Amino acid sequence: MLQLYSSHMEILAVVGVCFIMWNVFSFLHFWYSMIQQYAVPCFLSRTKHIRQYGEWAIVTGATNGIGKAYAEELASHGMNIILVSRNPEKLQKVSEAIAATYKVQSRFIVADFSLGLEVYPHIKEALRNVEVGILVNNVGTFYDYPQILTDAPEDKSWEIINVNIGAAVMMTHIVLPGMVQRKRGAILNVSSATCCKPTPLMNIYASSKSFIDQFSRTLHYEYASKGIFVQSLITYLVKTNILSFSTFLKTKPLLVLEANDYARQAVRTIGISRRTGGHLSHSIQVSIIETTNMDRVQHTV
Repeated sequence: MLQLYSSHMEILAVVGVCFIMWNVFSFLHFWYSMIQQYAVPCFLSRTKHIRQYGEWAIVTGATNGIGKAYAEELASHGMNIILVSRNPEKLQKVSEAIAATYKVQSRFIVADFSLGLEVYPHIKEALRNVEVGILVNNVGTFYDYPQILTDAPEDKSWEIINVNIGAAVMMTHIVLPGMVQRKRGAILNVSSATCCKPTPLMNIYASSKSFIDQFSRTLHYEYASKGIFVQSLITYLVKTNILSFSTFLKTKPLLVLEANDYARQAVRTIGISRRTGGHLSHSIQVSIIETTNMDRVQHTV
């Protein structure tokens, strides 16, 4: 009996050592990844690296928030910018400001992605002779306020599907052939931390962001060998119009990043990380969310 007990204790000791070693490895790997993504690029010239993809960058949903900040950050590295959004007045204002501030070429395309397929022939025609180096699929929409599935209007659900999913797929479909032909290009898809675990009251939105994450990761395996870099950006809270429903979140600077601060770090991860929070604080938060996601444990009744 004593021998059997001793044998069991030895097995448990081995399991315990393996568990500790795994957690130590995971901890070290996480911080190695953080240093690689956010510390090392600070000492390198990112302008030359970013411009290796081409002269032009397209940013969707580019008149405010993350999209506008991305356009400005890429322009600061010498990229010519094409803005795509639905408000012509805002587009013209942002486009002119970028051209004047960063001394680059800046254009815009008016497109309402909520309309679905009918907007893409116009976009494709406008981009016919443009060698696109970077595509930022940022455009997105959200509920007017969080609500369960059947309380949300059907047209709002379709709007989220068309804007959050359809736009990323179709814009990628438009620019990829040229990138493949030139054997270079980067596609940056803005997902969300809501894709990391079930998010009640945001079902369709969170599911659309899960699609974007999976779409990006799969696209990498399809096109990495052809010289295309694909990145999934798992953003956490950034001050954008999506947070307009919450006064609390908009007034908590320690929890919610300014869009410019986020874009500054996120652009440094281009070509380095295929799936990232985009900002050190976001990567830490996403890691915590994924580590503590108890929904992974399957319960059978």
